[in-house]
Amino acid sequence: MAFQAGGQRSQPRPVPESPEARAYLRDYAMLLEAVPFPSVVFDHRWDVVLANTAFEALFRGVGPHPTAMPGDNFLRFVLFHPEAGTVLGEHESSWCLPMLAHFAAAVERHGHDQGLQAIRREIAQDPIMEAAYRQGLPHWIRAVGSHAMEHDGAVRPLLHPDPRWGGDCRVVGETPKTLEAMGYSKLTLVLREARRPAPAGRGPRRTRRTTGHLSVVPVQPE
Repeated sequence: MAFQAGGQRSQPRPVPESPEARAYLRDYAMLLEAVPFPSVVFDHRWDVVLANTAFEALFRGVGPHPTAMPGDNFLRFVLFHPEAGTVLGEHESSWCLPMLAHFAAAVERHGHDQGLQAIRREIAQDPIMEAAYRQGLPHWIRAVGSHAMEHDGAVRPLLHPDPRWGGDCRVVGETPKTLEAMGYSKLTLVLREARRPAPAGRGPRRTRRTTGHLSVVPVQPE
């Protein structure tokens, strides 16, 4: 089983206490590795438990970050990594806002979880992201509907480093009962073949955030 490289994890990878559960995860890791599309298993904090080689390949060009590598915590990667937009197309509207909505729901369910509270504090440290979380997110949900929050079935822009793959993916959430009982969830990004190759010397336009995290929601005046 391949895990995301790029630096030491800030927190130990979550491991179930039961030997039976650990054995199940070992076998499930083999199954996950046979999936040709990027696939990841994570807990309620979005700490990554398992990720296959296709997942690693998708993010192989992402630079190191102390707390927001995609193979460590996928939520932190989406929200805080300055290069997330180089892989996740239309990063703010298609990825950040849905993930913020899922984070808000997780805080409601696990309000005292220290890992989630740490992410909440980090959101609060960025005025633009805090405005998005407190003010922009409810407005966005009312405007687009609650269905936009769902990952399963969503088609979202994706910029794969391999030119064989097209400019979006189908997000599929499929969590077996055994994984669900452990408190884990699974997502697979079903890639689509590119309709035509990119011109020589040119690839998909990629953006890198240099300051702040979000720009779709302006900071409200005090």
